[in-house]
Amino acid sequence: MTIAINRIEEAALEIMTRAAIEIPEDYRSGIQNLQKTETGQLPRFVLHAMVDNWEAADADRRPMCADTGLPRYYVKVGNNASVETGFVGLERALRAATAQATIDVPLRPNRVHPLWRTDNNNNVGINAPEVEWTFEPDADWIDVTTVHKGGLFGTDYRMLFPGDGIDGIKRFVLDTLIAFGKRGLACQPAIVGIGIGGSKDTCMQLGKQAACLRTVGDRNPDPKIAELELELKKLGNSIGMGAMGFVGTSMVVDCHIEVGHTHTGGMPVSMHTFCLSSRRATARIHADGSIEYRTDPQWFTPYTRRETVEW
Repeated sequence: MTIAINRIEEAALEIMTRAAIEIPEDYRSGIQNLQKTETGQLPRFVLHAMVDNWEAADADRRPMCADTGLPRYYVKVGNNASVETGFVGLERALRAATAQATIDVPLRPNRVHPLWRTDNNNNVGINAPEVEWTFEPDADWIDVTTVHKGGLFGTDYRMLFPGDGIDGIKRFVLDTLIAFGKRGLACQPAIVGIGIGGSKDTCMQLGKQAACLRTVGDRNPDPKIAELELELKKLGNSIGMGAMGFVGTSMVVDCHIEVGHTHTGGMPVSMHTFCLSSRRATARIHADGSIEYRTDPQWFTPYTRRETVEW
């Protein structure tokens, strides 16, 4: 069966709305856990204010943050999926849904030309919104995930070398978290995504996907990497900074790591923070036109993390 393009546009508009307004339950639970351990008066106030804000946004059906970020999409295509008007039509539907959501939700029209600062007032422009693709064998559905991530700060990169090892990664993460906290470059508490390996662009992609496309409490299937995720989370909450950079212990809601095979002479590392407005929503459009909505993107699968030639 062929998936109708109007169903894809309908789903994209719906997840745009949900992502802007409704905080995912896994992130809310992560904040509630931090509320139990945070002892600083100011960061505790921030954590409680965050929960109150989410409840008000949901009740009023208004965006949870005045800065509605840079909307982007992650599309997972089943190998057996067929789309009416093809995949060019699918991208057009995503752009149309973004423009419509900017009016309907509303979203702040954040996208401008980098040089002339011209604004189409609909969050659509050259290479905007970004659309990243992956595939899944033995499936006839399409998953569309939208992430509304701030586009100013909260990202860093460093080329390490094999000899720097795990200690070098820890140093980079702590240096970056401290710098972000001191300068107000990320709205904490955040989900921290770490990309290790690949080329520079792949490393940056992996870090952002790790931050935005995995849920709080999810662990990498490699037990050693999972152990490092927990260690970095603990380290991040031990530097003396809490919510919004105030003195405390609630800097990191969770830490996720994704890796890619890299050049033998290097070990690139990137870090991304998905801020306290962790906005994501997913729709699965089935071949029969039915749509399922969820907040777990389920982006990383055994196929996504494959390392063999054949699948």
